[in-house]
Amino acid sequence: MSKIFLEDVKIYAYHGVLPEENIIGTYYILNLEIHTDLWKAAESDDLNDTISYADINEIIHNEMKIKSKLLEHVAGRIIANIHENFSQIDYIKLKITKTAPPMKGEMKGASIELEKSFKPNN
Repeated sequence: MSKIFLEDVKIYAYHGVLPEENIIGTYYILNLEIHTDLWKAAESDDLNDTISYADINEIIHNEMKIKSKLLEHVAGRIIANIHENFSQIDYIKLKITKTAPPMKGEMKGASIELEKSFKPNN
């Protein structure tokens, strides 16, 4: 199995349950792992034989613009949109970290991670 990664994608967005989170916003860090077959592209050197990570990045940015209360909801939309556009993907794992959650204490961030397999069970 081949993999595509987008690592530490930093996006300013406005997600959260608290009203001020939807006004002030904060940075989010996204890490994405995609499993698909990349061997045709490895042989052809043709962009049409792979999944453009620029296209994946565009989907991520577009979905992050849509305000949501829960990061789980954002992640679910991103995964669904990616798979809708690239049905050859077998598996997606997405981690979203809110870098400045409105909680006590110092921390690097609060994260959620969703993963989904699209392979039929054998």
